[in-house]
Amino acid sequence: MKIAIGNDHTALDLKGELVPYLKAQGHEIVDCGTNTPESCDYPVYGERAALAVQSGEADCGILICGTGVGISLAANKVDGIRAVVCSEPYSAKLSKQHNNTNILAFGARVVGAELAKMIVDAWLGAEFEGGRHQRRVDLITDIERRQHG
Repeated sequence: MKIAIGNDHTALDLKGELVPYLKAQGHEIVDCGTNTPESCDYPVYGERAALAVQSGEADCGILICGTGVGISLAANKVDGIRAVVCSEPYSAKLSKQHNNTNILAFGARVVGAELAKMIVDAWLGAEFEGGRHQRRVDLITDIERRQHG
């Protein structure tokens, strides 16, 4: 699977733990930065990763900032993106099964590396269930479409 990873400066260490972990599982990484410790603006990297997912350059995305909230808000402004912030594996799994999320976000100041790996594993291992959940995802997509007239 090809995974876009976007992060700000607060998440460099956690990204440094996750990238080799994901590569060892056979995933390809699309690095959407940043790769420097200098203070930067998380919306830039949230959008960059979301656009990679939207365009099909990546199959899905992982976003990391201090809390995961800001970077996911930026990603969710991109059409077709359903980014979710999760601080534990159960919500990550259900977000994929019920909401067909295509980007996972979490906070480097909230979760440690081992918990982040568990969250990622739960999310990547889950599959969208469709059925009644598809109707609800379609309703979310309808809201998005109405915003564009």
